[in-house]
Amino acid sequence: MNDDRQRVYDLFYEIVGEGGCAGACTESELYQENGEWKLFLCGFMEPWTLGKTLPEVEKTLREYAGQGFGL
Repeated sequence: MNDDRQRVYDLFYEIVGEGGCAGACTESELYQENGEWKLFLCGFMEPWTLGKTLPEVEKTLREYAGQGFGL
């Protein structure tokens, strides 16, 4: 796993935590496509676009998690 991908995974687990979908959806996939980070969680039909840079990814993850229903 490259450093940027590990940082995004670390952000994901820091923000969502083990109690969120990160703990239940062990088959989540994090990847880059056309320069954008995307997260594909089990149970969802389409990947979620997170952003191009690490600050964008962090902001987006916090917005998703802050909606009160978790990821």
